[in-house]
Order: sequence, then structure tokens, then C-alpha cells
Amino acid sequence: MEEKKYDLLKLENQLCFPLYAAARKVTSMYTPYFRETGITYTQYLVFMALWEKSPLSVRELCRILYLDSGTLTPLIKKLEREGYLIKKRDPDDERVVVVSLTDKGYSLRENVADVPEKVGGCMPLSAEEAKTLYRLLYKLLEAE
Repeated sequence: MEEKKYDLLKLENQLCFPLYAAARKVTSMYTPYFRETGITYTQYLVFMALWEKSPLSVRELCRILYLDSGTLTPLIKKLEREGYLIKKRDPDDERVVVVSLTDKGYSLRENVADVPEKVGGCMPLSAEEAKTLYRLLYKLLEAE
């Protein structure tokens, strides 16, 4: 009877564990493709958000990427030092920091344009399974 009490503590009964392990595995698939550019997966996420819509406030970037400012701020500072982006205060509200890409930041897009296809080819999921997983993961992310 006492053993049943701890069944929920087994890894095999945890949804969080395969999500965590799968996220680490998928993220690591990107690493070989980023060696040449010198960027990390998290930096790549920032670039993707800014390639889609630049400029963005740090707050918007945090919301889009599901990251906190403590994670994003040092990353933004590093990318700014490396000349990929520019950080400015919003003239209408000095409390708001706005990030925009430089020409160097935009040109990086060409170097990584084929990465999603290459990584997607490494995943053992059909197109239908990938769409289902995507939908379910966003359902989790958007739940309040």
C-alpha cells in the first residue's frame, strides 16, 4: 500500500520529464549548425523573433519567447556588443527598451536559412505528428 503512495513520483509517470528531455534533445540538434556562426540556440530564437518583426521591446521579446528579462538581458547585451543589434530607450517612454537588428543581424539570416529544414529532417515524426505536437505544446504554453 505504501508503494502506491509514491507511484506518481516515478519518472515514467511524469509528463514533465519527457518534455524536458525532448526539448534538450531537439535543442542540441541545432548546435552543429550554429558552430560556424557562433550563435546559441537561445540567440537564434531572438534572431527569429526580430527577423519577423524588428524593432521589438524587451518586454515583447520576453513574451514572444517565453523568457524572463533576467535571461534575455545578458543575451541582448552580448548580441549588441557583437554588432548584431541595437538597444535604445523608447522616446515616448524612457522605461521601455527597444531592440532592433543591425545589417549584420539581418545578414545572419542567410547563414541559417536552411537550419530548420536540416533539423526537421532529423526528427522521427511525420508531418502530421509534428503538427499535432506543435498544437499540443502551444496549448500547454498558452494555458493560464
